[in-house]
Amino acid sequence: MQTAYLDNSATTRPCAAAVEAIADALQVHWHNPSSLYEPGIEAKQRLEQARRQVATALGAEPDRVYFTSGGTEADNWAIFSSARRMKKRGNHVITTAYEHHAVLNCFAELALEGFEVTYLKPDRQGRITADDLAAALRPDTVLVSCMMVNNEVGAVLPIAEMARVTHRKCPNAIFHTDAVQGFLKVPFSAKTLGADFITISGHKVGGPKGIGALYIGPRVKNPRPLLPGGGQEGGLRSGTEATAQIAGFAKAVELRTEGLEDKLRHMAEIKAYAKEQLSAIPDLVFVGRSDAPHILSVSLVGWPSQNIVNDLGSQGICISAGSACHQGKPSQVVAALHLPKKTAGSVVRLSFGPETTREDIDACVQALRRHHDTRMPML
Repeated sequence: MQTAYLDNSATTRPCAAAVEAIADALQVHWHNPSSLYEPGIEAKQRLEQARRQVATALGAEPDRVYFTSGGTEADNWAIFSSARRMKKRGNHVITTAYEHHAVLNCFAELALEGFEVTYLKPDRQGRITADDLAAALRPDTVLVSCMMVNNEVGAVLPIAEMARVTHRKCPNAIFHTDAVQGFLKVPFSAKTLGADFITISGHKVGGPKGIGALYIGPRVKNPRPLLPGGGQEGGLRSGTEATAQIAGFAKAVELRTEGLEDKLRHMAEIKAYAKEQLSAIPDLVFVGRSDAPHILSVSLVGWPSQNIVNDLGSQGICISAGSACHQGKPSQVVAALHLPKKTAGSVVRLSFGPETTREDIDACVQALRRHHDTRMPML
């Protein structure tokens, strides 16, 4: 069965060079980077070269990039270490209502610990502005966490402006952004963004799962270690480094940055083509203002999203349900948009990569049209 993979925001196919780098790190350069004999020293040199590659793509100094097991760990580290360390200064923290659960569940835990949480609500297009954040900031605000790109509707938040207003109104507050959907998708540089913590992930950019990184900026003094132990990662995240995953991550980043402008332009063109073709399907509406080049959410109003995903999946077309249909409830993202019930229950997401073709889009559009024409609406 020929497949059309249109779920790149869930994960990306590891590029061949990343797979080769992983195999090399497992089979040839497999030694412990903490060992002081020659193969160990070479493993350490390769580890630091990988760190430089990721840092360069992020626009950061290498000594500010710390490898983690993925985006979720990086989010947890940034949020919990900041809030708990700053609690004597204030008890108020801010995030958005449509964050990934890696962030939302951290803030739910902070609420149980006694923090007061403010959730910034998007408009129906998915937009949250720096003015929205400014209105929520208080003298006792100690932490703000706002995602760079929403993973379901593709809204791009004005992170640089949000970081500036946070630091201006609350000089002691920490600003974190989950940039998992933004890294190598929307242009930014850690040096000029102004965020104190930035989360990124390997498997969203053609690298392996199980690897990510946390940028820790210069405003964060004496950051709390995530894992005490043998002193790896500058003493902040101990444990023998996952050299194979790191090698694959760095190689994927290296290749993704080559001709990046052309790749972003291609994704934007594919998205525009998809919108043009999808607009001819009856009862289909576009959901949110998707500024990111790689994410497009639509609703086939009245047709349940999970039924659509299952039907297209049986034909080799991979998309995702914009609403996580758990007991009929929409995802936190769709719920935050306050869409009409039928619209909310029918949301699906298409997400693109540099390899996505017009033929992939054509196959998806044809399958969605058949679903509309041959299935009865159930909502």
